[in-house]
Amino acid sequence: MYLLGYDIGSSSVKASLVDAHTGRCVAQASYPESEAPIAAPQRGWAEQTPEDWWRYVKQATAQVLYDSRVASEDIVAIGISYQMHGLVVVDRDQQVLRPSIIWCDSRAVALGEEAFHALGENYCLEHLLNSPGNFTAAKLAWVKRNEPEVYERIDKFMLPGDYIAMRLSGQAVTTASGLSEGILWDFKDNCVSQSLLDHYGIDSSLVATVKPTFGMQGIVSAQAAAETGLAQGTPITYRAGDQPNNALSLNVFNPGEIASTAGTSGVVYGVLGEVNHDPLSRVNPFAHVNHTAQSPRLGVLLCINGTGILNSWMRRNVADANMTYPQMNDLANTAPIGCNGLSIIPFGNGAERMLENRQPGCSMHGIDFNHHSKAHLLRAAQEGIVFSFMYGIEIMEHMGMKVNRIRAGHTNMFLSPLFRQTLANVTDAPIELYDTDGSVGAARGAGIGAGIYADHNEAFAALQQLAVVEPNAEQRQATLDAYNLWKQRLSRIEN
Repeated sequence: MYLLGYDIGSSSVKASLVDAHTGRCVAQASYPESEAPIAAPQRGWAEQTPEDWWRYVKQATAQVLYDSRVASEDIVAIGISYQMHGLVVVDRDQQVLRPSIIWCDSRAVALGEEAFHALGENYCLEHLLNSPGNFTAAKLAWVKRNEPEVYERIDKFMLPGDYIAMRLSGQAVTTASGLSEGILWDFKDNCVSQSLLDHYGIDSSLVATVKPTFGMQGIVSAQAAAETGLAQGTPITYRAGDQPNNALSLNVFNPGEIASTAGTSGVVYGVLGEVNHDPLSRVNPFAHVNHTAQSPRLGVLLCINGTGILNSWMRRNVADANMTYPQMNDLANTAPIGCNGLSIIPFGNGAERMLENRQPGCSMHGIDFNHHSKAHLLRAAQEGIVFSFMYGIEIMEHMGMKVNRIRAGHTNMFLSPLFRQTLANVTDAPIELYDTDGSVGAARGAGIGAGIYADHNEAFAALQQLAVVEPNAEQRQATLDAYNLWKQRLSRIEN
């Protein structure tokens, strides 16, 4: 008995086949082998072709079936993770009408701001928990305003994961969690936001049928079975956006638990046990995978653009040309906590939502030419990234979140002992490192949705914990002092 998980990313589509009994991943495949193309017809635009995602799904499926030698009839459930906030529009024949406007496209910012003020900031924050911003609803409004001939042919609009599920099942369905990430879900009335649809003049018939995050969402059709090699009738029982799914992959379900990633950009995703919002919309609450109106579970998303990109910049421009990242980490660790008064503000990769969409750039403060060395610069970069995480976590704490533990995959910046120890020290929370990824998490999510597992603890019993980094009491005060100095310098820049 096996579970199949897909992760529909903007770089590639990954598939994982998991043994439902042992929780072990028996085969993985990723397509394309090089990074998937993103078209930018105009500055600030980002589009992908949904049919390409489907082609990658078919290729990855064929590969895992071939590598594992598992019979398709032995796959009992399918789960889907996907890039968040994208827009796919199809006609009555389920044909794509235009390229998908994906997560990093910024063309709809003005329409989101317009709705925020027209509906009222208090209304949006209390009902939608966010500004409509540059999310899926605003992107659909952009199509309506700028491509009316396309809009008139739309039968359903969807998120990227909804599109892949439609190709597998022939049915256009979505989830409340997905609609919330498009800023289309009214948390007070527990339904699709009719007020937002009315503001944009969008007919509610364009919204796909809402299904639970876990449970029967459709079955593989005869046509999809012929195209993919999967068995007709295989149920699709789970889907979620990539960040909620990353949290699920790390068994993050309860208030106070946090999932974090730190690649080029960084994400802190914490679970909040009440419906609340940030009054400045610096972090984005969405319905977490286990959210219900009766038992609220919000995933509060903090995205920081200036994360690993700063560390890689340091490698290219500060470290020796042939220095590896582990060697950089070792050299950085020779400098003291706080770097003798040197701070680096890491926001040099575009507008930071956490800073109310300001672009302060990256800056270095307190450099002493007589005392500071390459080691200080490298450590200050990693500390600055950690401190930006902490700055966002404090926003979450003001919303009522108590940070108990942080879970992360053992990859990217979390490979650095200095980085993860500094994060543990400043948050006073243990850092748990795991061996997992989004497609494996989606497969296990499918097992929950299919009723194979009694609950998430059973589903993730096989999750392999690699290490736990405990806060160091002796280092905590020095770390807090460095963080407070960092905050003072950031405040001066903002003001």
